[in-house]
Amino acid sequence: MPPVLFLLTLFGALCSLTQPMTREEKHRLRNQVVEMFDHAYQNYMDHAYPADELMPLTCRGRVRGLEPSRGDIDDALGKFSLTLIDTLDTLVLLNKTTEFEAAVRRVLSDVRLDNDIVVSVFETNIRVLGGLLGGHSMAMMLKEGGQHMQWYQDELLHMAKDLGVRLLPAFNTSSGLPYPRVNLKYGVRGPETRTGTETDTCTACAGTIILEFAALSRFTGDPVFEAHARRALDFLWEKRQRNSNLVGTTINIHSGEWVRRDSGVGAGIDSYYEYLLKAYILLGDDLFLQRFNIHYASIMKYISQPPLLLDVHIHKPLLPARTWMDSLLAFFPGLQVLKGDIRPAIETHEMLYQVTKKHNFLPEAFTTDFRVHWAQHPLRPEFAESTYFLYKATGDPYYLEAGRTILDNLNRFARVPCGFAAMKDVRTGSHEDRMDSFFLAEMFKYLFLLFAEADDLPFDVEDYVFTTEAHLLPLSLSTAPHSSSIPSNRTVLLSEEELDDSNFDWTCPNTRLLFPDPAFPRNLREPIRSAVDKSCPRPAPYREPGMGRPPLRAQDFMANNPEHLELLRRMGVSLIHLKDGRVQLVQHATQAVSAVAAEDGVRFMQEMMELSSQQQKEQLPPRAIQIVSHPFFGRVVLTAGPAQFGTDLSKSSTGVRGFVTVAEPYSGCTEIINAEYIQGHIALLQRGQCMFAEKARHIQKAGAIGGIVIDDNEGSSSDTAPLFQMAGDGRNTDDVTLPLLFLFHKEGNILLEALKEYREVEVLLSDKARDRGVDVQEAEENCLTEATTPTSFEPVGQSQMSTVASDKSAPEGVSPSEEEVSPVDEDTSPAEEGSPLKEDVSPAEAEALKEDRDSEKREEPEADIDSSSQSVDELLADWREDLEAFQQMEKDEL
Repeated sequence: MPPVLFLLTLFGALCSLTQPMTREEKHRLRNQVVEMFDHAYQNYMDHAYPADELMPLTCRGRVRGLEPSRGDIDDALGKFSLTLIDTLDTLVLLNKTTEFEAAVRRVLSDVRLDNDIVVSVFETNIRVLGGLLGGHSMAMMLKEGGQHMQWYQDELLHMAKDLGVRLLPAFNTSSGLPYPRVNLKYGVRGPETRTGTETDTCTACAGTIILEFAALSRFTGDPVFEAHARRALDFLWEKRQRNSNLVGTTINIHSGEWVRRDSGVGAGIDSYYEYLLKAYILLGDDLFLQRFNIHYASIMKYISQPPLLLDVHIHKPLLPARTWMDSLLAFFPGLQVLKGDIRPAIETHEMLYQVTKKHNFLPEAFTTDFRVHWAQHPLRPEFAESTYFLYKATGDPYYLEAGRTILDNLNRFARVPCGFAAMKDVRTGSHEDRMDSFFLAEMFKYLFLLFAEADDLPFDVEDYVFTTEAHLLPLSLSTAPHSSSIPSNRTVLLSEEELDDSNFDWTCPNTRLLFPDPAFPRNLREPIRSAVDKSCPRPAPYREPGMGRPPLRAQDFMANNPEHLELLRRMGVSLIHLKDGRVQLVQHATQAVSAVAAEDGVRFMQEMMELSSQQQKEQLPPRAIQIVSHPFFGRVVLTAGPAQFGTDLSKSSTGVRGFVTVAEPYSGCTEIINAEYIQGHIALLQRGQCMFAEKARHIQKAGAIGGIVIDDNEGSSSDTAPLFQMAGDGRNTDDVTLPLLFLFHKEGNILLEALKEYREVEVLLSDKARDRGVDVQEAEENCLTEATTPTSFEPVGQSQMSTVASDKSAPEGVSPSEEEVSPVDEDTSPAEEGSPLKEDVSPAEAEALKEDRDSEKREEPEADIDSSSQSVDELLADWREDLEAFQQMEKDEL
């Protein structure tokens, strides 16, 4: 077996029915990529450097410790100018040699690696160590060219080795799997350095080390780094499930026991598989290819259900583990191209492309029927990566059009005056104040390569392998001398079954599928496109077989109907009016008039929960506040919470547009004294001192056309706190006819600062952002507003509890809330809170919510309800599993 495998030789044997793109159009799109990169990079340098990341909505740098914590996401930040280091080799690829040389000098003069700060080993390895090594590779290539970087004396490599030494203490475990976090200054010394206490890590975290560490060893001649990375990979291989040959998502770094046994190709595992194949490509070690092929055969047997890639249980691989997919699996078609397995790559990519076109971006997670599961999109590059590799392999201009779609959506929906902002919710178009370093490191690299011709590139990319962060490592490292002290695994014996020839099909890129029939790729894509287009049926509510129907249906219930209240009493269900206008339902089976009535009560409560969940999904996504005046022109969109009263923006095709004015008094709790300025405007109000509906009535009386309530809790943000819908005041709110939206403090400050600087600020209040400067096609698919996070109800004590919000305008008389709450005391702050919108719960908030619920459950006696409530328990278990999966994804892969 030759030591080096070329990356791609699958060039255009394809005669496609897709119309070819002219060279001039490709040239225009290539230049557009460069312009977009300049916009992002220059804004980072102007407004954020030397901070780790740019906050594009507030036009400043994100410095860890100075901004509200985002939990595990912040572990990528180490006060080492992350974005600049991550972007070094992108500058060279885009022919920005002068900027690259200046950036290297900045890194050498400004960046410190000895900071007393705890960082993610995984993120620091792929972004910072990989960035330094990619920068070193580019510097050496330019220096050898004789025109640039002649002063360079391996300074980036010296920094890389320094960083590698700082990461090594994390590998000091009995298994060889690294701790997930390390202190850059003090290593792993236990609680006093906030390290060394973790027991679990994700498979990708431990298995995505070999490329950077081996490259560091080959560049420096020090074998210790490669040895540690190989040891970790060996341990993961030994701990695979031997029957399925799959690995789990989370593993105990001390015992090697699988903590989470679900297996897929997305978050938590993805780059482990990627690095097995690429380690073979870079290092020429057959063992890595053997392991990859064995894993790949199992992936295609159990996980791949073209065009879907579904998680399964490693011990029961025929049993699906979930009904949704996360966006990180979008890299997998690109890996299949490297493998040479083109057909499933085309099918999965087409599914991802259609989901992208449906929602403008890939949602962070989406269901098997292509609805939004988690609505965020942090500008991930994996779909662009697979698009590039498929175009490279097939030459099909269809993938150029896919790339054009990516470019257009980034410019239309994510571009803001100070860079590009992550999408908080792909359904509303609202933004998050976030531009991750991988956006510059990967997205523009792959898009530039997609549209560039060979003579546009300063070097031959076939001489390099892309890391998972798209850093460039030279294939010549396979022939670099490395010490024999690196443990050799070539004596490891594989069973005859594992060495079956069928496991080694597609070992090198295979041209059998490129393609006997020119219509072949189109024939693969069309059924998938049709399936996604027809993906929005509404399933009937779940009913247990053989169960009767309660005498009162949840959708018919009205809180002011005496007959309904009597029926509730007979079923053991009591009704409590809360001070914030909501109604709480509690069921005590022992208070029912009979056992049959108690069963009816249980079913009624279950129906109420299902109805609550359904209404939350259909009616209560976040709303959008879009700044449309100069100089924003619609490019800044803020995530806002809705109200349970007033104009329903989801039913308005145009939204409400107007200039904003601060109300006096700012609280809006008494008659407005600057009514002449409020009239015809959208009033800005501060949260607190009175009910939301009272504020709405005061500004409506003053002639306002809408209102925005800004949180008075300094530092609050939709990034870290769940949105809620603003409740009424317990009275009939039919008289409130204007829309009222809620902004957390951070988003509200963006609006207030804009008003301070530009004096006249016009905004659009709507259910989702309108197209920036282009007429919007209002063809709204139902599934755009779908979410599948299960309801958070659970039995409480010897009862079941449900909380609903009074809304006399609703035909049913009530609007069930998704969140159970306790009654509000007179001594507490005013009860303005409504129900959280679950799809916007941050990992930290979700964990706190989960812990609160768990503690409540432990404090109460066991629920004395029959088996008919089992489906609720299953919903809760699924909901908790979803939260844990989201937290793991944020922790390990963001």
